[in-house]
Amino acid sequence: MLALEVEGLVKTFLVKRKPEGFKASVRSLLRPEWTEKTAVAGIRLKAEAGETLAFLGPNGAGKSTTIKMLTGILHPSSGHARVLGMVPWKERAALAFRIGAVFGQKSQLWYHLPPADTFELLSRMYELGRADYLRRRDELVERFELGPYMQTPVRKLSLGERMRCEIAAAFLHRPELLFLDEPTIGLDVIVKRRIRELIAERNREEGTTVFLTSHDPSDIEQLCRRAVVIHHGTVIFDAPVERLKREVLTCKTVRLKLRDGARLLEKLPGGVRAAEAGPSAWRLSVDTTTASIEDVLAAFVGHCAIEDMTIEDPPMEDVIRAVYEGKAGGRPAEEGTV
Repeated sequence: MLALEVEGLVKTFLVKRKPEGFKASVRSLLRPEWTEKTAVAGIRLKAEAGETLAFLGPNGAGKSTTIKMLTGILHPSSGHARVLGMVPWKERAALAFRIGAVFGQKSQLWYHLPPADTFELLSRMYELGRADYLRRRDELVERFELGPYMQTPVRKLSLGERMRCEIAAAFLHRPELLFLDEPTIGLDVIVKRRIRELIAERNREEGTTVFLTSHDPSDIEQLCRRAVVIHHGTVIFDAPVERLKREVLTCKTVRLKLRDGARLLEKLPGGVRAAEAGPSAWRLSVDTTTASIEDVLAAFVGHCAIEDMTIEDPPMEDVIRAVYEGKAGGRPAEEGTV
């Protein structure tokens, strides 16, 4: 069963042209000139029920615009889409009962109210039965460890605490399809990991389809089984995440902070090179096709006086650039299907 099906989806906007010079500025007040900007250019895409899909692209690629069309917030300029068998912009109210959405930079929680009050309001909006709602709320509060925050106004919560409440609220009505737009933006490593675990658990136990956008490669590696990359509003890569990891996510950055007077290994292991070197801070580039992270750590631990160590993924911009330059052999853009 298909959770969503998109065919030739296009969205264009009219943008006011910025005049140059004083006279042109005055003239534009009376007769503004407009130009057409294409945000989404004929996307084709299918996703199966229960699938976890990463929808990737650089800033301005059309990711958020696509999600807004698939949730019924925006009408497309042309093309077709069906989400859970419904046309989003024509059946938005009915669709809202079956989907959830979390936007990392926008909140669905009432800012001055505690999460408990927002949950109560959402239960009425989604017309949840009282007993079912209370069971579901208590289950989510326990699994997301929200007990200490339920009576605290949202404005007093940290970003990580608020995002856990946001995602729990999105799961409250048992959505069949969950749209996540940058859900871990601005969060620390520990909170990110916890949120990923909770989303993966809901997908595994309830079969929730997950449609994720993120600039964090770890979100994609740990949550999704399939990656779709768009650029300039069109699909350029569609393949399993394992292929993306094998062909693009092959470089890790290891940062070492050595104790005063400590020296790095004179001979680095194969597949490892020093990208930056300083008196005590080193940045190593590790080719994971040649050397595993475990082997690299084993080579340094016990041989160098290490004060701190971090392991980082390549920036998502580098991943997108590698895909765009043809270093990863995903499906052709015109297929764009499972």
